[in-house]
Amino acid sequence: MTGAPASAAGGSGAKPVRGGKLGTAAVNQASLWNIANLLTMLRLVLVPGFVLLLLHNGGYDPVWRSFAWAAFAIAMITDLFDGHLARTYNLVTDFGKIADPIADKAIMGAALVCLSYLGDLPWWVTGVILFRELGITLMRFWVIRHAVIPASRGGKMKTLAQGTAVGMYVLALTGPLATLRFWVMAVAVVLTVVTGLDYVRQAVVLRRKGLAAERAAAAAGPVQGATGSRDSAEAER
Repeated sequence: MTGAPASAAGGSGAKPVRGGKLGTAAVNQASLWNIANLLTMLRLVLVPGFVLLLLHNGGYDPVWRSFAWAAFAIAMITDLFDGHLARTYNLVTDFGKIADPIADKAIMGAALVCLSYLGDLPWWVTGVILFRELGITLMRFWVIRHAVIPASRGGKMKTLAQGTAVGMYVLALTGPLATLRFWVMAVAVVLTVVTGLDYVRQAVVLRRKGLAAERAAAAAGPVQGATGSRDSAEAER
């Protein structure tokens, strides 16, 4: 035994606490090949496979569309778990921060575009949803220097509604179920627009507060500096 503390020997000296707050060290130590990132990679790989399955044999074969639905369902399920696993077990990485939202947008965007291409879904619905998703992503970058826009309960409901509606459209449904999917998609579109407007409101408010705080800090800086210099001079006397 060397008698040196664990930190000096290269260890942390303490076991990670489940559900604990993440620190810089925890983020840096997380391996790229962890379960959360592997699930994200799986979603990325599923995107081209899902498109091929959905469009196979002209895109109207019920069997192949069932396979496409299975791929879409797996992607949606992994989306529920990878972020939770990363936060709970300190598996957050820079790759995950970038790849996770890309995977989310890729599978949903691919499904919407393919469904509109096949004539199952109006193009304006695809346009509204994709415009909202891309717009909110850019909005987050717009305010990230001032604050992070938190995920709202409405946003989670929107994601659930979108996933359910798109999944129902991927399946070759007929009769009452085809009517039901229309109304589920209508709810998804309404939630998409409403939550999008709420995110815009939050972004504007957070940016204004951030800019106001920066101006206040800039205005107070010279005054504090002058006060500190005067105090130092008086202390030297």
